[in-house]
Amino acid sequence: MRLTTYTDFGLRTLIYLALLPRDQKTSIAEVSAHYQVSRNHMVKVIHQLAKLGYVSSTRGKGGGIRLGMPADEICVGDVVRALENALDGIDCNSPACCLTPSCRLKGVLKKAVNAFLAVLDEYTLAELIVNRDDLIPLLWKDGLPGKEVSTES
Repeated sequence: MRLTTYTDFGLRTLIYLALLPRDQKTSIAEVSAHYQVSRNHMVKVIHQLAKLGYVSSTRGKGGGIRLGMPADEICVGDVVRALENALDGIDCNSPACCLTPSCRLKGVLKKAVNAFLAVLDEYTLAELIVNRDDLIPLLWKDGLPGKEVSTES
């Protein structure tokens, strides 16, 4: 099963925000730049995440984005369900298939998708970042933004 880039960017955004210090905000431009994604595309993704409550967005001076709820309350399976448009595995009507009345493929694929989602349901966003010490340098060469990096040995 392959997720859409929309869902991929949504999950990446949540990981990015979960790695930030609890009350620190960032911008859509910063997230877009880190993942080398079009800002316009990221605006759509983050807007949807905000509508779903996963992201908190504040406009104006001092505004920005951050997680809208604790990372340990964000179920990866729920995020995927919310962001993916077509999780039914197959569309038997486009183009219309003559096998539809007797075909078992759609049922098998639906079972496979349910198994895929069941695995994702076992994980929270917090569990995706337990290796935060490995992830942070991949996003921020000099450590988290807003944190002083010690130069002492």
